[in-house]
Amino acid sequence: MSSKSIEGTGGAGRAGDKVFSGITLLAGCLILLVLFSVAVFLLWQALPTFTADSADISGGEGFFTYIWPLVIGTVIAAAIALLIATPVGIGVALFISHYAPRRMAQGLGYLIDLLAAIPSVVYGAWGMMVLAPALVGPYTWLADNAGWIPIFSGPASQTGKTMLTAGIVLSVMVLPIITSLTREIFLQTPKLHEEAALAMGATRWEMIRMAVFPFARPGVISAVMLGLGRALGETMAVALVLSSGGLIASLIRPGNQTIAAEIALNFPEAYGLRLSELIAAGLVLFLITLAVNVIARWIISRHKEFSGAN
Repeated sequence: MSSKSIEGTGGAGRAGDKVFSGITLLAGCLILLVLFSVAVFLLWQALPTFTADSADISGGEGFFTYIWPLVIGTVIAAAIALLIATPVGIGVALFISHYAPRRMAQGLGYLIDLLAAIPSVVYGAWGMMVLAPALVGPYTWLADNAGWIPIFSGPASQTGKTMLTAGIVLSVMVLPIITSLTREIFLQTPKLHEEAALAMGATRWEMIRMAVFPFARPGVISAVMLGLGRALGETMAVALVLSSGGLIASLIRPGNQTIAAEIALNFPEAYGLRLSELIAAGLVLFLITLAVNVIARWIISRHKEFSGAN
């Protein structure tokens, strides 16, 4: 091949690199522009709420008094979901990646991925028609025998549409996300690390504890944070399985509400200042989600020293 043809090929390759670099830069800037536009829109539409008189806001005591119970309800529902889904999801992912036979692991993997594709309204309908009535009896038992604990104080809901039910439904919804991502991360553990641990006489569980968990820790945290983002913003499922009301400590009584469900239930009929209130609530949810992602990045950066490369 002549030197001229080599130079021509190299020039074309450099031109392709420049074009590809420009496209990726444009895509990155576009994402930032969309995020900035959403933030500006929410802030602009929410300004009337922040400048209005406190008596004109829903509840008559100002926006902070209105939004604070919704923030607490949102955090409680997401916390219940993660408390249930995180250990179950990690356990299922560990079983699929290191314990289950190959055929069973493939079948379970397909089933978990299928659960992630089910629409949220289907989960909400299942929670409203199947799960909530089935939990009425357990809720009554908790109120009778553990009612001295504030979160189980009675009288229990006779419909089962409570914050605890909403949290359980959310846990089922975020379980496929946590399980799928964690499974893939476990499978990426360097085989040399696993084989070295086994060669030193470690049992399978000791190998997982010494080799798999340290390697997968940042990825597992990312999976949990992604599930948290889904739980914080879920709308229809919570709206269907929760009898909304004022903020209360009990999880088995009707009451409490989340930001997303509040917006979904009231937005169609809202106008004027009420519409601005709901958009301001959306801005608060936007900031909460942004804060969760920033905290997740900070946690991951502290635990990424261990990797397959070192």
